[in-house]
Amino acid sequence: MSRLTSMTAEVIRQADMKLLGLCCAATVYGIVLIASATNFRQTNRYVIIQSAAMLIGIVFYFIFSCIDIVELVKKWRWILGFNIGFLLLLLTPLGQERNGNRAWLGADWLPVDIQPAEIVKITFVLLLARQLEWLREEHDLRQFSNVAQVGAHLILMLGLIVVISSDVGSALVYVFIFLCMAFAAGAALRWFVIGGACAVGGIAALWATGVIEDYMVERFLTIFDHDLDPLGVGWQQGRSMLALGSGKLWGQGIFNGTQTQSAYKSSLPERQTDFIFSVAGEELGMVGCIAILVLLFAIVIKCLLTSRRARTTMESYVCVGMAGMLIFQIVANVGMCLYVMPVIGLTLPFFSYGGSSIVTLFAAMGIVSGVKMRTPPEWLRA
Repeated sequence: MSRLTSMTAEVIRQADMKLLGLCCAATVYGIVLIASATNFRQTNRYVIIQSAAMLIGIVFYFIFSCIDIVELVKKWRWILGFNIGFLLLLLTPLGQERNGNRAWLGADWLPVDIQPAEIVKITFVLLLARQLEWLREEHDLRQFSNVAQVGAHLILMLGLIVVISSDVGSALVYVFIFLCMAFAAGAALRWFVIGGACAVGGIAALWATGVIEDYMVERFLTIFDHDLDPLGVGWQQGRSMLALGSGKLWGQGIFNGTQTQSAYKSSLPERQTDFIFSVAGEELGMVGCIAILVLLFAIVIKCLLTSRRARTTMESYVCVGMAGMLIFQIVANVGMCLYVMPVIGLTLPFFSYGGSSIVTLFAAMGIVSGVKMRTPPEWLRA
């Protein structure tokens, strides 16, 4: 028992407690906003689930801090099999559909629904980091055949997510993670240009053939013309802008927001998930929104600093991938609330309601903490 206690104390001592503190501060702040956003429902269910997810997430943070990911990715075939198999579970009776996306696993015996794409993001980052390290050391990332290998990995994951769940928002997160890690690995600039051109051509072809529906295109067009369909496609973001504008500098006060506390369907939609940032803007004003951004970008900076000091290039790429995941979701969600990005169903990390998202984020940051734990001191690296 004493040995276990000493080992636990040692893990806590070596783990990145500053990073954990930032994650907990952001999550607690989010729980307060969720409590306000769901107050009109007269239930504590959302707060209880989010709080439980945070406690589980803290445990996962320390567990993943202890995992040597360099050793873990040697079992890359098993990890790849897990990624594919976990996403394929959405095709079973466990798969649940919401708002046109079959992106959750749920059953009577599960206390909460699970979103596989959220969990697989971690293992995708680990596999991609190992693949990029191997190609950079053994081959050359400037050659087409090697770039095609990592591109095929991305296309496999995108195909599974989009075809099975139609979750375009999650797919875009994977794309941005890939771009960040490939750039960090030194992939030639021409491949980014060629890949971007192919992506634009592919999207145009899918739209022309009817695979991409008109409402998806309208979501992009409405950010350039807010008067395009204000009572239809642009309605959600219009309510978001109204909430943000009414908060001004200091907000209307927590639990006092006009739209946040309204039970009418015409009020702020999806306020505990997609538009949690708008809740902060209405009730806590610009000051509350700035506090959110400061916390989130402090976490991103911690990831990038750990990346610079990592003992191996693979671990460095992993930290870059985790930072990229956070950056895209922050920019996409805040931009969506500010009506400068389309609505793609991405939540705000650590703040939006979602049990599997919170646990996954803490586990991801635990991996970053583990990288920092194994980083040799400055004098030894010198």
